[in-house]
Amino acid sequence: MLTSPLARARTTCQLAGYESAAQGDVDLQEWDYGAYEGMTTREIRIEHPAWTIWTDGAPLGESPTEVGRRADRVLARLQAIDGDVALFAHGHLLRVLAARWLGLRPSAGALFALDTASLSVLGYEREQRVVHHWNEICHLPEA
Repeated sequence: MLTSPLARARTTCQLAGYESAAQGDVDLQEWDYGAYEGMTTREIRIEHPAWTIWTDGAPLGESPTEVGRRADRVLARLQAIDGDVALFAHGHLLRVLAARWLGLRPSAGALFALDTASLSVLGYEREQRVVHHWNEICHLPEA
């Protein structure tokens, strides 16, 4: 088990019952939104009408390429593990990770809608990397 060190991912990991087995991984942290932290897309587009995180990134934060590099490091770490691994992380980062799993550019994460507390499964069909399940609703036990 790997989890982002940020509280909301660790809490989800705990609610799922995996806290004691999980290792923190800073590469699973959410996109660094820099100057846009705490702002909505609507607020950002007042000054930058065509802005998207997927193509423009965030000033004083991360670009799609930088988030893609973090996702690639996570994937390299997973390749060295024999067996299944659960990840607890954040929406934008996980969308980039799925895109990179499939060999797509980080910006292709825009194509993978992802809800909070959902379950997704990446894997193989023979030697081909595939998405087995995506954005399935997950019912966690009440705290």
